[in-house]
Amino acid sequence: MADDKLMTMREAIAQYVNDGDTIYLAGLSHLVPFAAAHEIIRQRKRDLVFCRPTPDILLEQMLSVGILRKVEFCWAGNPGIGNLRVFRRVVEKGLPFPVEIEEYTMFGFTARLLAGAMNLPFMPVRTNIGSDLPAKNPKIKTIQDPYGGETLSVVPALRPDVSILHVQRADRGGNAQVWGITSDHRDAAFAAKRVIISAEEIVDEAVIRADPNRTIVPDFLVSAVVHEPFGAHPSYAQGFYDRDNDWYQEWDRLSADQAAVDAYVAEWIDGVPDRAAYVAKLDEVTKAKLQIEPAWSGQISYGVYK
Repeated sequence: MADDKLMTMREAIAQYVNDGDTIYLAGLSHLVPFAAAHEIIRQRKRDLVFCRPTPDILLEQMLSVGILRKVEFCWAGNPGIGNLRVFRRVVEKGLPFPVEIEEYTMFGFTARLLAGAMNLPFMPVRTNIGSDLPAKNPKIKTIQDPYGGETLSVVPALRPDVSILHVQRADRGGNAQVWGITSDHRDAAFAAKRVIISAEEIVDEAVIRADPNRTIVPDFLVSAVVHEPFGAHPSYAQGFYDRDNDWYQEWDRLSADQAAVDAYVAEWIDGVPDRAAYVAKLDEVTKAKLQIEPAWSGQISYGVYK
């Protein structure tokens, strides 16, 4: 049995996220770790480097309280809606707080994470050359292929101080399972110095062992485990609840006015002590709308030796 790493989100963020850290928040559309991001905001961690290929609303809320020094990303937008209004104000006007940006292509950014997970200093990619991105980002360089002589673009490895992953289930030791869109979870965990797992449910180790191919993150990588139901809202968790599309549309309207953003942070992040209180504050109509019908996957036999 692995060590018991179960703690509250408040404890996990206080212990494993430090001022000045480079943080990676995993999940593409699915299993976005909003609960963890909100706790980072509540604790007002400072001077953070925010890394995420598609920052979306998490970035906006963190930018609004001035806790970020830099953003490393490849695409920034409100998925399915349009621009990130707060991010645009920050980049164009330095309001409400200025931030440095470091931009890559989607493939280039994920290649950086893979390089970090593989403990390589950089990763060659068939992208960037011929675009104006290298002129904007001096960390994008070129090398000569030692075998064929071709000029290739390279991107630096991404090795976060801490990666934060929301998953469907985990055991108390940190063995974490994801199904549906697995996205960047595995590489984010292997690339990081520390890993915080938040999970919709905490299960016995026997449940994990019964279905080992779903284990995206092994326990030896994990620093902390948090039981955080509804921890990805307003994004979705396959098999648990749907995406809150109405909320994303509401954010587009709300974020046009920085005062409205500040009021949201004051009420829905600083104004609640934890994710449980946030969930209790959601109206019942919204909760009912996000419920899903079960769609169970069939069982298989791994077999055992006699």
